[in-house]
Amino acid sequence: MLLITRWLNPGRFLVLGFASVILLGTILLLLPISANPGVTIHPIDALFTSTSAVCVTGLVVVDTADNFSVFGRTIVALLIQTGGLGITSIGVTFILVAGKKIGLRERVLVKEALNLDTLKGIVQLVKSVMLVTLCFEVVGMALSYIVFLQDYPPLSALGISAFHSIAAFNNSGFDILGGYQNLIPYRDNVLLNLTTCGLVIFGGLGFYVIREILYKRSLRDLSMNTKIVLTMTVSLLAIGTVLLKLTDDVTWLGAFFQSTSARTAGFSTYAPGEFTSAGQFVLIILMFIGASPGSTGGGIKTTTAFTLLKSLFAFAAKRDCTAFRRKIPNESIMKAFTVTILAMIVVCVMTFLICIIEPQFTFMQVFFEVVSGFGTVGLSTGITPDLADISKILLCLTMFIGRLGPLTMACIWVYQPSSNLSYVEERVTIG
Repeated sequence: MLLITRWLNPGRFLVLGFASVILLGTILLLLPISANPGVTIHPIDALFTSTSAVCVTGLVVVDTADNFSVFGRTIVALLIQTGGLGITSIGVTFILVAGKKIGLRERVLVKEALNLDTLKGIVQLVKSVMLVTLCFEVVGMALSYIVFLQDYPPLSALGISAFHSIAAFNNSGFDILGGYQNLIPYRDNVLLNLTTCGLVIFGGLGFYVIREILYKRSLRDLSMNTKIVLTMTVSLLAIGTVLLKLTDDVTWLGAFFQSTSARTAGFSTYAPGEFTSAGQFVLIILMFIGASPGSTGGGIKTTTAFTLLKSLFAFAAKRDCTAFRRKIPNESIMKAFTVTILAMIVVCVMTFLICIIEPQFTFMQVFFEVVSGFGTVGLSTGITPDLADISKILLCLTMFIGRLGPLTMACIWVYQPSSNLSYVEERVTIG
């Protein structure tokens, strides 16, 4: 038992936890009650849907509304909520509801899951996460209901609104409108567009950042991490909007929506497959960067991209890497480079393998799909339903790695107690 406890470090626990939920979701989606009358769900399709939901991605191989019943859609929504909040946060919430104390192990697991640097205030943060999630999703559901009520019966509109609000705040691009149409019919609806963008943006900021914004009195009191997240979020939204407007024939509202959605949400008001190569490349960059640490989104994260850029400029100028009158630790710089390189390796390997398996698709189509899977985005050029089973499994693995993070996945194999042993340093010629 002690040996198992030592082997089951926080990283491995998270991997097993997410894998278990995906397996449970697959089993539930395979139940006859989960499918619409006359529809049979293939096991691989059930696995893909469950993985996409738990990893809050939104890539689909079968249309959610056309193939799954109300029960099946409810399962998908619960899987999205579980994947967005995290296994540990939900577990700690149940422990608190039961009136029991939160031990050190649970605190360490939450710290790892939310990518925090300290154990201080973990329980209070989990409570805040649940409260913030509930508030945003209820408001989002109410605003979405106003829109969907115009086209659907009251009860159906309520169900669609609830599902959409959960999917949007958790940065998952699932929709239950049918026909793989996503939100294209509502591309000109300002209320639904802005409501969805608001849910996506706040869901992608990270719970710790939202909490700081709510409790700090002024911008000066915010931590460097929060300032970086806010700066990168605003910059990426603005740059993405302008570039998409310049490269494609879309409205300013559509460009803003797609720029927001590409940051791990996956909703579409314009079909990504019809974008120009330049427009798809902009989306790929946004998808690869993704959301912020401790959020419901994926990608290498905004703080990672910021640290990379700042460190490159600092190295070129032979200065310390600083931001907002604070020095960024060398450990953070190394971690940023490590995460980015591992992410690039995953994307390149998966793209190469699927290109071999699916020669009928272009490189850009496959590359776009893989980056979308890794960034847990859900945007698609439309090829996902036509992929072979082995390609679907590879995309499942890509989404899984993207949700947990390449560094976490790498650490589960090489984890070992730290050693005081060090070797003699010797220079290596670089460049």
